[in-house]
Amino acid sequence: MSQDEHHAALPGHADFTLPQPAPPKPVNGKRPIPMPDPPPAARRPRRRPQAAAAAAAEKHEHHEAAEAGSDEPGEGTATPPVRKPANRRRPVAHTDPAETGAETPATPEPTVPRETVPSEPVVAGAADAVDVWDQRVARGLAFLRRRLAGAYEVDDFGFDPELTDAVFHPMLRVLYRDWFRTEVFGVEHVPETGGGLVVGNHSGTLALDALMLTTALRDKHPGDRHLRLLGADLVFRMPVLSELARKAGATVACNPDAERLMSSGELVGVFPEGFKGIGKRYAERYKLQRFGRGGFVSAALRTGTPIVPVAIVGAEEIYPILADLKPLARLLGIPYFPVTPTFPWLGPLGLVPLPSKWLIEFCPPIPTAHLTEYADDPMVVFNLADQVRETIQATLYSLLEKRPDPFGR
Repeated sequence: MSQDEHHAALPGHADFTLPQPAPPKPVNGKRPIPMPDPPPAARRPRRRPQAAAAAAAEKHEHHEAAEAGSDEPGEGTATPPVRKPANRRRPVAHTDPAETGAETPATPEPTVPRETVPSEPVVAGAADAVDVWDQRVARGLAFLRRRLAGAYEVDDFGFDPELTDAVFHPMLRVLYRDWFRTEVFGVEHVPETGGGLVVGNHSGTLALDALMLTTALRDKHPGDRHLRLLGADLVFRMPVLSELARKAGATVACNPDAERLMSSGELVGVFPEGFKGIGKRYAERYKLQRFGRGGFVSAALRTGTPIVPVAIVGAEEIYPILADLKPLARLLGIPYFPVTPTFPWLGPLGLVPLPSKWLIEFCPPIPTAHLTEYADDPMVVFNLADQVRETIQATLYSLLEKRPDPFGR
């Protein structure tokens, strides 16, 4: 049996093979993309055995006629058609886009499998928040390590700048910014370097005005200066409070300590009214009491440092004193025992200050460098102390006009 007869005996056309689809290509190591089936035009229908046999015989006849004829086909000789394989595609001529002037088609991007798309959106800023908290925890642990190892410094008065900035001031800023909504004016009048004496009015039952004044200078002053407060002897006789006051930079209100601090370039804060100012009743609010004998003025004159008057509005309303139980105060050994709208009626809750609006204004400094030789002259000391008092009183009246509502914004 010849090869042609063997092909004709097969049930289908032997020369025809269906095109096989290309194997699927994996993308990013994920599920492969299924390739589309070939178009219907590329397929050829299957022939019946009779039609396949007739086509094979016709092909055999044409093949014999071609062998019998000459190389040049004559008039009666027909050239057999050349059959193209069905499983091959016509070659495509590649041309340079630059020669034809056509634009280069954009390369399609590969399809991303469904599994690679994140199911939940990423919250913007979440990583930054985590980094911020990591930094805070790291700083806290480093601070504790330094404290436990004793790797910190204090001055001769017991002032601890690191503890003040890391613990005391962050707690005071909550009252300063959020609770009292403090506004500060004239902070440029405070010297950026060198010694200075800040003199303010005192009020509020508790000495919160002194603490808010230190926070205002630390936050608003361009030099971020610490205010070294002068406290009464009662503060330094109390076991726990005395240690905290020393760590925060306070010292006993005496001329030698004040002069030593100002001579070393520190900023010193003093409240000449003392307990008479913070213990006065609400009916006498914002009326300055007597400034004593003017010891703060003589200390400034001896060192030649400027005096900066400061007025504080808002402390009178945090604990309005309605009455003073003097017998109970003498029994407890304290200057006064206040009775306020919340204390002692609410117990410990009565110690929460009322959220009054605070205004702090620093007045222009009063120079004393030209009066150093008059430090022991009582008349000069008295006149200078009276000038400071009048400046503070006038500034208080102007601040009260700016703040018509004690508890407004």
